[in-house]
Amino acid sequence: MLNIHEKVNVIPIISKADMLTEKEKIQIKQRINDSIKSHEIKIYQLPDCDSDEDEDFKQQDKELKACLPFAVVGSNTILEVNGKKMRGRQYDWGVVEVDNPAHSDFTKLRNMLISTHMPDLKEVTEDVHYENFRTQLISKISQQAFKDRGKLKRDSIPKLLPALDETDILLIQKEEEIRRMQDILVQMQDKLKTNNEKSNHNLYLAAQKSLENENKKIENVINV
Repeated sequence: MLNIHEKVNVIPIISKADMLTEKEKIQIKQRINDSIKSHEIKIYQLPDCDSDEDEDFKQQDKELKACLPFAVVGSNTILEVNGKKMRGRQYDWGVVEVDNPAHSDFTKLRNMLISTHMPDLKEVTEDVHYENFRTQLISKISQQAFKDRGKLKRDSIPKLLPALDETDILLIQKEEEIRRMQDILVQMQDKLKTNNEKSNHNLYLAAQKSLENENKKIENVINV
């Protein structure tokens, strides 16, 4: 009942009540009601009668509330007792009549379900149980949509490069400097092709030597 009491109307019953004595039925009904109360199980609550209801209906409603949980006997067998046909169970000591209020609460349960309280049962199902289900479903869908949107935003952010240590930074700086010097050497080679002046040639040799020194510094950094 704990798994369904917030989804459907729960009406507790005791089956095979013909196997119990009257004293045992009273004791079992009390234990079930105590268990329902201790576990906070939400069973279908019979509505209170209006003040303008007739006395017969008020008495019927009072009897229904006193019967919970309903102790019922079921049978598909048609028996004939004293010329009268009835549904019941035949035992050596007598007959248990399904529709006899003294033997079973079946008649009271049937009248409640399909006659006196059917409109209220439908109303509770629609206004309470269905609305609770709809609210929970909308909340679940909204939470999932919020999570998906957050994940999409996180995926759209470019991943940052890992943090660089001092050695990596130094290598990058040296490589940039070497590239600049290489560009200068290329420019000077082009000038030497068109001009063979000794000063330009000496300048080229000095720049080449400086480039070699920078390469050695990079190798030292890598070895460290």
